[in-house]
Amino acid sequence: MTSPKRIRFVELSGAAMAALSDGDLDRAGEVAGVALGAYFLTDSARWLWRYRLDQMAADPAHARWMVRQAVVGDEGRVVGHAGFHGPPDDAGMVEIGYAVVPEFRRRGYARATLTELLRRAATEPEVTTVRASIAPDNAASLATIAGFGFAEIGEQWDEEDGREIVFEVPAAQP
Repeated sequence: MTSPKRIRFVELSGAAMAALSDGDLDRAGEVAGVALGAYFLTDSARWLWRYRLDQMAADPAHARWMVRQAVVGDEGRVVGHAGFHGPPDDAGMVEIGYAVVPEFRRRGYARATLTELLRRAATEPEVTTVRASIAPDNAASLATIAGFGFAEIGEQWDEEDGREIVFEVPAAQP
């Protein structure tokens, strides 16, 4: 499924994530090269920046799989962030994660972000499967993945998010 919105990903560097983690939005935007809004300083976002920084410190090679800014338009408007939870596991599975800034929700940006994540996964020869884990009461995310071929494969408990339904789709290799 395609989306009429066009998203491009811009890497959110460790330096930008560190500035966000420290609450320095101006510095983060300067390092990132685009204006980042207050959403990037919410408690859940700051938790994510710290978590990803810890992952990258443990293995710097993971950085290329991590967080990207979801950017639209010539003016470089940042509408959210997205990426993989890490590199593919031994079976070739990557798990996606994405969020859309509240004022840009319900405009097709989540679908466009998912489309771009799936496109990126398909270009990586070692990726065979893409996973999405979604809380059962997250109607918006459940609706977002509908139509992309994801199949429910089970449930899991996430320490941060609680009960999640696990979905997977084969990575469509070009």
